[in-house]
Amino acid sequence: MTEHPEPSAHARELVRGAYDVHIHVAPDVMRRRIDDVTLAERFAAVGMAGFVLKSHYTSTAERAEVVRRARPGVDALGAITLNASVGGLNPIAVEIAGRGGARFVWLPTVDSANQRACHAEEPEGAKPPMWAQLQADLAAAGMAADPVDVLDADGKVLERTRQVLRLVAMHDMTLATGHVHQDESVAVIDAALDEGVRRIVVTHPEFTSQRIGVQRQRALAEKGALLERCYTTPYTGKVSWDVWLGNIREVGPRHSVISSDLGQPFNPPVEDGLALAADRLLDAGFTDDEVRLMTVHNSRWLVGADPLPDAPGDQR
Repeated sequence: MTEHPEPSAHARELVRGAYDVHIHVAPDVMRRRIDDVTLAERFAAVGMAGFVLKSHYTSTAERAEVVRRARPGVDALGAITLNASVGGLNPIAVEIAGRGGARFVWLPTVDSANQRACHAEEPEGAKPPMWAQLQADLAAAGMAADPVDVLDADGKVLERTRQVLRLVAMHDMTLATGHVHQDESVAVIDAALDEGVRRIVVTHPEFTSQRIGVQRQRALAEKGALLERCYTTPYTGKVSWDVWLGNIREVGPRHSVISSDLGQPFNPPVEDGLALAADRLLDAGFTDDEVRLMTVHNSRWLVGADPLPDAPGDQR
């Protein structure tokens, strides 16, 4: 069995009340480390508030409702990712997810034009994402869908993208940029702000297919978007810890939210993710308040949860 680090007691305490806004757990179309109901029990045991259930292939809104009823006290939140399996940029799918209580809408991930076109090599020793094999299986079976575009050939935001953004705003959901290209992220974020979307997060900007530079990250932060720092991105070797930590420092903790992106069988327990990230941040010189801002207060703002008494003034 793979040995993983264990979080310190201090880190556990720092992340109390946090939401993990990006996890991959069972039931799913691929093997996962833990199921969602059991995870809710573990989150309750360590004092974390909740999690956002991410699937690359289906809406998790109704499933989240079942988890909340099965384990009251832990706030399991649903989401939808706009890949081919839900019809891509499908306003009907977003509307139904919103009516069903979904809190997050991810732009295309595995089916984004950017991800399909990405030929960037993983650093030596990096673990490939689990969905890569499923995508290869679908392609081998003749079921590779066309890439899901968010912009037209001239780089303008498609009308169906705007329609999706209007629904995100209407249901007061959070928009996550998925695996789209950084240029696409800029255009869609501008359109989302025009359409009244209140909460926007740039999905793992250090990930292989994103690789968003620090200057562009700062520009996105100035638009009001949070930069999502996924623990697994450096933990699985897709980027160095120095780059991950350096980008947080350069853009600023106020503009960063920590998530785990955990759930894979070969990675640490999901309930340890934010605390493990907290230990890394503390070791790198970030203060307790900065760590709590990135793990707890910014995650709670992103999901629309009530701010805690120790939240910064602009969040209370």
